[in-house]
Amino acid sequence: MLVVCGIIFAVTFVERLPSNATAVAAIADAWMRLLEYVPLFLPPAVFMGTLLASYNLTKSSEMIIVSSAGLSPYQAARPFLFGAALIGIFATTVINPYSVDLRTQNLTHSQLKLVDDAIWLRDKNDHGFITMQARGMHMAQNDLVFHDVLILAQDPSFRLTQRVMADTIQLGADGLQTHQANIWDAQGVKTTGPFHASTSLTAQTVLDRYMQPDQISFWQLPSFIHKMESVGVPMRGHWVQFWTLLFLPLTMIAMATLGIAFSQTKQRRNYSFGVKFSLGVVTCFAVYFLTNMFSALGATGVLPAVLAIVAPPLIIIAGAGVFMATFDTI
Repeated sequence: MLVVCGIIFAVTFVERLPSNATAVAAIADAWMRLLEYVPLFLPPAVFMGTLLASYNLTKSSEMIIVSSAGLSPYQAARPFLFGAALIGIFATTVINPYSVDLRTQNLTHSQLKLVDDAIWLRDKNDHGFITMQARGMHMAQNDLVFHDVLILAQDPSFRLTQRVMADTIQLGADGLQTHQANIWDAQGVKTTGPFHASTSLTAQTVLDRYMQPDQISFWQLPSFIHKMESVGVPMRGHWVQFWTLLFLPLTMIAMATLGIAFSQTKQRRNYSFGVKFSLGVVTCFAVYFLTNMFSALGATGVLPAVLAIVAPPLIIIAGAGVFMATFDTI
């Protein structure tokens, strides 16, 4: 995993160097992007690390001595499984929140899930309703700054009272405001000047509407899902993300079990480890594809989210366990 991460970090650093002012900024950018790849490479890394470590024990006759001492394959596999579970727990509880915190410090519209490539907001205030469309967005400290903005203000009977167009509008504690905007009243008379509108919207409530599941940390997902479901927002993708992170230790255990199963060999049987290693890598990627397919089925509602996440590692553990138990007859 460290070798793969080192290569990715070096390539990403060189790629991001021209678009950053300093080398330090490029390093920070490369580090943030590297963390996005960790969940992608973690299961194959656990599998290959377990496969190599277990095979080296067999090659040095240590595993044969352990078996001769009366330990079953399951007992001999406990250190691998325990280590894999710790890796999964650390990735879920530490790496994921840290990665999400880095990525959400400076969100832009390109990182959000938009509707028609635009940000749409609607809110009710003391004077009626406000509907806003923006083509871009970035964060400025704790406020949101919207770009290419169109605002339609309506009275309580939904009659149009104002149309506002501005290059930028800031959403802060005081509501929506800008120093320069084109404003048309109900009669179509145009004026130019500052604009302000009170609103109950905040930067966080806006982000909550558009943030994707991987932009919310494991610790915040349960409360976020409950809040969004209470207002009728479908949260299948967020449920899949939550169960994926919660059962990541189980997934790591499954990959470690698969690695142990493919490392089962004895020198006197003249097995070719290279062939088994290649088959193991192919199987690992097939399993990874299967896991992603189940996740997609859970996100689309074909399968319950928790079943879509738990089923693949349980199938892997069962199959690898049967392989390990019947190794002497293979």
